[in-house]
Amino acid sequence: MLAAILESGEPERLYTGLSLLVSAASEGRPARGLATFGALAPLLDPQLERRALSTTHVVEAEREAFARTLAQLRDAAAPSIWACAAAVQAIGADWAVVNERLAGVISTPQFLREAGDAQMVVV
Repeated sequence: MLAAILESGEPERLYTGLSLLVSAASEGRPARGLATFGALAPLLDPQLERRALSTTHVVEAEREAFARTLAQLRDAAAPSIWACAAAVQAIGADWAVVNERLAGVISTPQFLREAGDAQMVVV
């Protein structure tokens, strides 16, 4: 299993973490993500694609494709991403929206217990 803790809200880092989850799942490998403080708001943002157009690490000619793919990766990975309970509370996210758009809400200790001996990455 691959377990990814998604902390950064930077589009490029979020893209990397989501790519890891989607790639593992596409190979038939179990994959789970935990969205923490920095990543949670962008993952819930219905305007993620539009906002990603202003990223600074992608050349202007590639930003549209990057932004579109980021949104697609988010949508593909969302059923395997859990929101950190502390992050949901701390950023004032609507629990109903979180449960609608992601796999649900879980505490970090519970996520780590369930991940067991998974390969762990933090992005």
